Amino acid sequence: MEHSGLLPNMFRKLLLLPAFVSLFVGIMPNSLKAYDALDAIRKRGTLIWGADQEGGGPFVYPNPENPEALVGFEVELAELIAAHLGVKAEFAQGQWDKLPDIMERGDIDIVLNGYEWTPNRAERYGLSIPYYIYELQLLGKVADDSLTSWDDLLQPVDGRPRKVSVLGGTAAQDYVEQFGKGAIDLALFDGATDAMEATELGLSDVDANLQDLPVWTFYGEGYKRLRPIGPAVGRGYYVVMTRTADTDLLKAVNEAILKALQDGSLREIFTRYRMWNETQAARGLETNSNGGFVGSLISGAQTQQELAEAEANSFEKSSGWAVIWQRGGLLIDAAGMTVLLSVVAMPLAVLIGLLIALARLYGPAWLRIPAAFYVELVRGTPLVLQLYLIYFLLPKFLDMLFPGMGLSINAFSAAVLGLAINYSAYEAEIYRGGIKSIPKGQMEAAMSLGMSKSLALRRIIVPQATRLVLPPMTNDFIALFKDTAVCSVITVVELSKMYYIQARSAGAIVELGLLTAFLYLAMSYPLSLLTNRLEKNLSQERRS
Repeated sequence: MEHSGLLPNMFRKLLLLPAFVSLFVGIMPNSLKAYDALDAIRKRGTLIWGADQEGGGPFVYPNPENPEALVGFEVELAELIAAHLGVKAEFAQGQWDKLPDIMERGDIDIVLNGYEWTPNRAERYGLSIPYYIYELQLLGKVADDSLTSWDDLLQPVDGRPRKVSVLGGTAAQDYVEQFGKGAIDLALFDGATDAMEATELGLSDVDANLQDLPVWTFYGEGYKRLRPIGPAVGRGYYVVMTRTADTDLLKAVNEAILKALQDGSLREIFTRYRMWNETQAARGLETNSNGGFVGSLISGAQTQQELAEAEANSFEKSSGWAVIWQRGGLLIDAAGMTVLLSVVAMPLAVLIGLLIALARLYGPAWLRIPAAFYVELVRGTPLVLQLYLIYFLLPKFLDMLFPGMGLSINAFSAAVLGLAINYSAYEAEIYRGGIKSIPKGQMEAAMSLGMSKSLALRRIIVPQATRLVLPPMTNDFIALFKDTAVCSVITVVELSKMYYIQARSAGAIVELGLLTAFLYLAMSYPLSLLTNRLEKNLSQERRS
């Protein structure tokens, strides 16, 4: 009975919290679910295509001359498809392995980012006719004379199996696993250039790299210590991906690709990025204005003009002040997103954490037990999983509760909510410790003066506890700045994601890395000074 004054007030706050969060996160209807996809695209006037700039060239990457613009053969292909539909192409950034999930959410219309055709994907999504026939190229170190063929990969070196670096979740990984049958170790990377860099430097005993031939053709000039080993292998197909239900859209995409193959538009695009080869010509689909097959006109060597154009698009590493001057502004803009995520999420985390702490300390069993479970559940699961569940599964849950309304949540709101929930568990424990450190006599004295328990908590206990928990809370705020990097999995481009995109595009890992580190330091160092001052002041107050 002694908690009766506190509980109604605290319970009302807990009930109001979901409503506040709902208003904050901006739950909105998803228009794509209400219309036929192709019809919705034409009414909207844009085709939203998803890709990951971090994958780099020749697919989609920042223009070296203007990093705010995008270039790449898939950028041009997206524009070509959009033009066929009578709309404009609109790019949407997403993490490569999450692009299909983002498409299923309805945030993008198609996935166009070097996705290979596989039977599993064919069952789950709509896959277009191939817009490119890729091959895989084995790469080894120039100085490694022991590796001259695929068979050499099966021979141990220095008493250990050979190790091959690949892009995780791709056909290259499948090919090495099937060829090696357990005799070859794999090193999985998120970026193609990271895999080549590790091979060139011999990091973690990596002996070779299996790379998509277009990637090697594009970046090869920047890796002088790597060489191709044997002919290209593992032929497969790059396809455009749609949702299964979007059959009209898929047919329209197929029409655009087929038309571009026949009129030579795709050949011109591939030539600009040094991707046109005999494998593409062997499809024999290109025709002249009279409908006749052009044959040998496209199957031989490229013209000098085409080679010159392709060479102009080849990858060159940038360095020094020039790359910082050219791309630093993009990193500063992304740092603004990092700050925004942090300053919006942290107050929410503190509010939720305080309510959870009060529930655990002063609530009845039906409130204490769920609050304790909440803290352990949130602290025991990774932030990336929590973000994934909020962004991808929450709309499905809302659809079950409100069928037909197509409710969704945008990426920024999901990121803020995920960070707030994750850090609220830690803030709850910090506040719980701070409140318990206040002498019990403080509460007894307040109640003897006629205060209710809830009033005493608001006026006496919580303010004193807040002074005590400010230093650790500020430390968590600093940690939150860095944890915003995880938000890139749900398409939020913050500082770390922008660094990966620009560093891989320019090859300026060190220069842009130093700038990124400086920006993180500039954001967190003032908070560190504030924490030190708070701790010093509190120590002096305790001694006085």
